[in-house]
Amino acid sequence: MIQNTRWTARAYAKINLGLHVNARLDNGYHDITTGFAFIDWSDRFEVQESDRHRIEMKNTDIEAGPGNLVNRAIELFDLEVGLKSHWHITVEKQIPAGAGLGGGSSDAALTLRMMNQLEGHRLSDSELAEIGATLGSDIPLFIYNKTAIGTGTGTDLAFVDIQPKCWIITVFAGIHSSTAEAYRYCEPNSMHDFDLTRILQIEPIEEWKYLVANDLEPQVVALHSMVGNVKDQLYEDGASFALMSGSGSAVYGLFEQEFVANQSLRGFLEAGMQAKITAQDFKPDTNIYELV
Repeated sequence: MIQNTRWTARAYAKINLGLHVNARLDNGYHDITTGFAFIDWSDRFEVQESDRHRIEMKNTDIEAGPGNLVNRAIELFDLEVGLKSHWHITVEKQIPAGAGLGGGSSDAALTLRMMNQLEGHRLSDSELAEIGATLGSDIPLFIYNKTAIGTGTGTDLAFVDIQPKCWIITVFAGIHSSTAEAYRYCEPNSMHDFDLTRILQIEPIEEWKYLVANDLEPQVVALHSMVGNVKDQLYEDGASFALMSGSGSAVYGLFEQEFVANQSLRGFLEAGMQAKITAQDFKPDTNIYELV
């Protein structure tokens, strides 16, 4: 008998605290070094048992067809682990696509975690991460939901506390950046001047603008000047550090004072851009809640 119980959870976005592209690999991927932190920008899931698998996407033009990462995640979990029930998954999208915030990967990871819990399986995070890595290199990060230094293709994670101890303003100007395009025009560099891992753990944030870079940013800014304009505005607004996240096109700024961050937030919202504020020492809520 199909149960009417519903569950809800949130899939949170990430930002990249610097991104070094070290080498282009023979399989088309890239060897990178990057810092992963989390922001308070999330997609809301609602899940209940159904007579067949159904994926429903709200607030977005992203299709819920076979190529959707939520669909692919549930099919992969069924293939690898097995599902006893069918599920209706409704995703209220808030994280913009093509922004470098990992929204699709976060959705896929939450799908795997929810299937694991709701079906009564007891796969460990490492087992879920291994399954998820076959769908996307960011997915293991969202299985663990812990700040980390990512190396290799981003799936090798060293968990360290690098969540910025400041207010984060993340801005999306409506530009969809192509990951493939950003990497295609990036020239890998195996001899970076600064050790990103050391900087993120030791150097004060006000020094990051001289030491921390995203190797993909120049290519994206050359194609989409608005990305550079947003970064400049964040500095003008008083950010201690600003950078494009991932392959873009979202840009974030780190602010020491809440009222300065809120002033910046209002300016971007009044300009018609999507923007969110994240509090100091933010941690994602990883719980899955039963709806009453």
